[in-house]
Amino acid sequence: MAAEALAGLLLDVADTAVTRRTAEALVRVGTTAAVRLIALAVAEADDDHGDWMQTGVRDALVGPDALPDIAAVCGRLAQDPDADVRRGAAEVLGWATEVLE
Repeated sequence: MAAEALAGLLLDVADTAVTRRTAEALVRVGTTAAVRLIALAVAEADDDHGDWMQTGVRDALVGPDALPDIAAVCGRLAQDPDADVRRGAAEVLGWATEVLE
């Protein structure tokens, strides 16, 4: 149930600020399950929501609280049996790579 609620926040049609903040919070959690939710949402998102998720991911990766191990999490998700997760994880990894380089 909580995963469905978080996915709903990532794809909130009424408020993209919610999308951005939810993506940021999930990246800060940094678990495979948290990033998997973002990856699934990325696969479903329109361009606008994708841009806001990208901004949230980037926000979580800058500054002193940055979590550079997001690449390792995305690497694990690249092996997920769900093609949408693999595709979304590749997208998230691309966003993270832009920030971390």
